[in-house]
Amino acid sequence: MFDRVDRGGDVVRAGAFAASLKEGRAVPLLWQHRPGVAIGMIEALAEDARGLRVVARVTHPTAAALVARGALTGLSFGYRVCGARGENPRELTALDLAEVSLVAAPMQPAARVIAIESAAAGDRPSPNPSRKREGSLSVKE
Repeated sequence: MFDRVDRGGDVVRAGAFAASLKEGRAVPLLWQHRPGVAIGMIEALAEDARGLRVVARVTHPTAAALVARGALTGLSFGYRVCGARGENPRELTALDLAEVSLVAAPMQPAARVIAIESAAAGDRPSPNPSRKREGSLSVKE
């Protein structure tokens, strides 16, 4: 989410991921930031008005089941800070995106799954209006 202070005292500004995304590098989808524990693949990444939008396919059976049940809804981004200013909060203006993770407790509490598509059922993603979430995942069952 842009322009919201996270639990670490950082605030990501719009455009912070732009240069990294422009490079078009593959970004892994990980389980709780664990290197080497890929749980699917990212199909699309883009900044929108709210933040970094992620469309991913979760192929790990346990992770897919937890997401489908709403038990795992946090999104977290691993990145290298390339540009920042100030303190309390520190404004992050340029970030090199390294990975996206499904997590239980994201550093930015508003970074959440907003839609789920079941590949088995062929359903279209539909937002859950009862929760404010950021991101989008397709769950392959």
